[in-house]
Amino acid sequence: MNCLEEIERTFERIEESDLNTFITLNKERAIEQAEMIDREGDGEGRLRGVPVAIKDAITTKGIVTTCASHILEDYIPPYNAHVIECLLSEGAIIVGKTNMDEFSMGTSTETSYFGPTLNPHDRTRVPGGSSGGSAAAVAAGEVPLALGSDTGGSIRCPASFCGVVGLKTTYGLVSRYGLIAYANSLEQIGPIARTVPGVARLLDVISKPDARDSTQLGSEGGYLDNLTPTIEGLRIGVPAEFFGEGVDPAVSKAVWDMIHTAEAEGATYTEISMPSVEYSLAAYYIIAMSEASSNLARFDGMRYGLRLEDTGNWHDTFSMIRAEGFGEEVKRRILLGTYALSAGYYGKYYLKALKVRRMIKEEFDRALKDFDLLFAPTMPFTAFKLGEKVNDPLSLYLADINTVAVNLAGLPSISIPAGYSEGLPIGLQIIGRYFEEQRIMNAAYALLGDVEDE
Repeated sequence: MNCLEEIERTFERIEESDLNTFITLNKERAIEQAEMIDREGDGEGRLRGVPVAIKDAITTKGIVTTCASHILEDYIPPYNAHVIECLLSEGAIIVGKTNMDEFSMGTSTETSYFGPTLNPHDRTRVPGGSSGGSAAAVAAGEVPLALGSDTGGSIRCPASFCGVVGLKTTYGLVSRYGLIAYANSLEQIGPIARTVPGVARLLDVISKPDARDSTQLGSEGGYLDNLTPTIEGLRIGVPAEFFGEGVDPAVSKAVWDMIHTAEAEGATYTEISMPSVEYSLAAYYIIAMSEASSNLARFDGMRYGLRLEDTGNWHDTFSMIRAEGFGEEVKRRILLGTYALSAGYYGKYYLKALKVRRMIKEEFDRALKDFDLLFAPTMPFTAFKLGEKVNDPLSLYLADINTVAVNLAGLPSISIPAGYSEGLPIGLQIIGRYFEEQRIMNAAYALLGDVEDE
């Protein structure tokens, strides 16, 4: 099959799907690129002719980028994110922009202005979020590879709920240039694929150094070439706090089965305690919402995005645009973040959250001195029903209990399929030391078996 035929079949699968995985399709340009590849024949590029889906929080030159929000419904960026430049330089074909929670704020992809994405395993359930469209598109076989972003679990959560592999990279490995910011100090772009080799292949491409992001170190790649199914001799820590109240017994059993599989293959494990993890959820939401309230101040409808009739008063126009342009969850987080940063409350909430963040990081550092990897459930339960939690913010926030601590510490973590409960996927989360993505992926590869690359 030539490249054009493959791309045409990709769009057929997407257009026939009822999952609502994509917000915008890049069909015309993708077909042109495929035709050019067929004309040129064999050429260089590690992703030459491979269709890739992009979370709609990552800017794409000439392609509408909405962040799943009414306020950016018609926004067309004049530049590409660094990761997009990397993909195009390696011959990847961008097929479209995937659905997500509005401005990455959510755990279910239900806060999207364009409607919810459905879980391919059960269309009455959520795919997870905020990168739900990317994970569902991969799980449904619409595309082999996709990019998401992870602020508090936004790659790992949908990977768990959809039964695919999703990697939250070390903070600073992948450039955030061109990622529409939710919480700068927490979020990272990362790969989603059906297999560990697929994730490694995509990480090779997107982790190139970028001088435009001062927080990024980058890497020279080599993740796929060095991918070996290795878990023998590794010391695994199992933090009890990740198996606490609220974790479904079926999820706990599936993860423990994987831990025992790792033991059978030569690893050793020890149950440990990380008490400060108990405070991670509160610290995360204070920090994330505070950063969001600052980041989203730029969306005023004056320079780009939604425009409404001018009232003659800047304050009234600004308020009217934001009231209509933002969804309820985004407004809620802006208000809570503004409150936490306001005079009289900055020290009471925000500074305390930063101190807790330091405690959590130090606790992870201590644990990872004694152990090579930490194993835990990705999510405390399987995918929940559409509409079940979206109107109960506290319940929705509690769903992030097992993922947010990793973002506070800036560590890498991968979610891989660990089994099923009543037909719904369960995810195992493997956490490692800073910039040791290779070790994490090698262990994940060993547990998932010798599967073929995409």
